[in-house]
Amino acid sequence: MPNASSWSASSPLLLLWEDSSGTRIFLSLLYAALAISGTLSNVMVIYLVFSFKKLQTTSNAFIVNGCAADLSVCALWMPQEAVLGLLPPNSSSLRSAEYRLLRGGLLSLGLTVSLASHLLVAFNRYVLITKLPSVYQALYQRRHTGCMIGLSWALALLLVPLLPGLWTPGSAQQPPLRQMDGSSRYTALLLALAVLGQTALLLHCYLGIVRRVRGSAKRVSVLNFHLLHQLPFPAAPPPPRRAQRRLSSVSVLLLCCVFLLGTQPLVWVSLLGFFLRPAPPALQAASWLLLCSLSALNPLLYTWRSEEFRRAARSVLP
Repeated sequence: MPNASSWSASSPLLLLWEDSSGTRIFLSLLYAALAISGTLSNVMVIYLVFSFKKLQTTSNAFIVNGCAADLSVCALWMPQEAVLGLLPPNSSSLRSAEYRLLRGGLLSLGLTVSLASHLLVAFNRYVLITKLPSVYQALYQRRHTGCMIGLSWALALLLVPLLPGLWTPGSAQQPPLRQMDGSSRYTALLLALAVLGQTALLLHCYLGIVRRVRGSAKRVSVLNFHLLHQLPFPAAPPPPRRAQRRLSSVSVLLLCCVFLLGTQPLVWVSLLGFFLRPAPPALQAASWLLLCSLSALNPLLYTWRSEEFRRAARSVLP
């Protein structure tokens, strides 16, 4: 059982309440690996989109917005967690309330915009595939796209002062498994409901895409294999329609499964803490770690099946 001072000296997000130095070193290495891989992949996607005109589409604008938000987590927040994991629990850096709030603000800003970008990408593809081209062109003009991206950051900035209260530690006299106060409990509930609602909308969009593609061979031949916003590369002939339907569905379902794996543990841990009793600290921290790891995986989720992205990457990398 961790002692009260070590728990209050750190954040539940850090998984630093363990007394074992081996655990702290392992988690620091994990954060370092996620930080390096996530920073490189997000920077690569942003660079490719800005460097190749074929990739400068509306859907990719939302993907770049998500990558910029993920850099706040991978390039700014995770390296600090990796370094702080090697410090002793009574370190003055860990006890600084201002520094903890700064780290929490970076995390909440990045995660909020990243989750909003997931929904913007899904809705963009849903409108493109299921609605008339005139509807898509009217909705996704350059000005409207910029407003959507700006609103995602404005929403995140409004929530930044609120979310860090979820993981701000209390005084050293409080027990490790302390009950959250009323404000934190309701904040956790609102966070869980917001993520749950966002997940429901995202699944509605992608399942609607799957239904439309499976029922329309013409749409399949146009959307290529990964249901992207662009036409298939002319040099590569499209696969058979039955294979396209199967592989497109697998790609979408895989994306949805990874997203659910990253977000839903936090939702149900938060709901459990509100309606019944707080979950064990290890479970709380693991749910946050899964959510944060999405920031390193998001660039791969949206680009690994895009022939345009692969060709652009091959032209840049040796």
